Amino acid sequence: MGEDIHAASAESVWFDGANPTADAGLLPVVLLAGWAEHRGVPDRYREEMTSPDRSSAEREAAEEITYRVAESERDKSAVITGEFSSDAVFEVVGFEGGFTFRPIRLDPPIHKVFPDDGPEAADETSEGKRRFVALDGELVCGYVDTEYEPWNRRLIIADIEVAGPYQGRGIGRTLMSYAIGWARECSAGHVWLEVTNINAPAIRAYQRMGFTFCGLDTSLYLGTESEGETALYMSLFLN
Repeated sequence: MGEDIHAASAESVWFDGANPTADAGLLPVVLLAGWAEHRGVPDRYREEMTSPDRSSAEREAAEEITYRVAESERDKSAVITGEFSSDAVFEVVGFEGGFTFRPIRLDPPIHKVFPDDGPEAADETSEGKRRFVALDGELVCGYVDTEYEPWNRRLIIADIEVAGPYQGRGIGRTLMSYAIGWARECSAGHVWLEVTNINAPAIRAYQRMGFTFCGLDTSLYLGTESEGETALYMSLFLN
């Protein structure tokens, strides 16, 4: 990460009008009326994470997978144990009047497997909930669970999982595109999700899709196996 993560540019806006971290190598976050905008990942850093050759290979591999709205009970009840490897953690750094994020390289990278909470009971009466599944033959190898909240026109990404052997093939991005398409059908104003600050690959992927930081919660994981991590909230505003 090193030199690719650099200090805020001159056009960055800070909550209190000051830039207390100008020489600290921190990523600027705009805090206005409870929301935040991430602006600090350089284009060359984004390009480093996904090369044209890799994107082409991912697209080709993803074409072998089929996608559909979950229809059968098997589709709706499928559970994939979440796991990821991460080479960085997005540390939250507070200062008077706001906060910012500082990506810190992890050496060696970490691997996390989420605890198995089991399938939640499906609410068949809720028209706002929809699951899209990715299939390798008849095997569910990925899914995204969504829920639309009409009162603030928000589509929530409740969960998105891709089985370990299928990761890195563009399946998660394709599932997210289905979710975003569903959000537009619902006339949603934005798509919203929560991600742990140690899942740097997911955060980078969401940023490439256009998501920006909009908040955090340092207490969400207290009393769980993820205690010590910070929940980061990201949103994608739809035109």
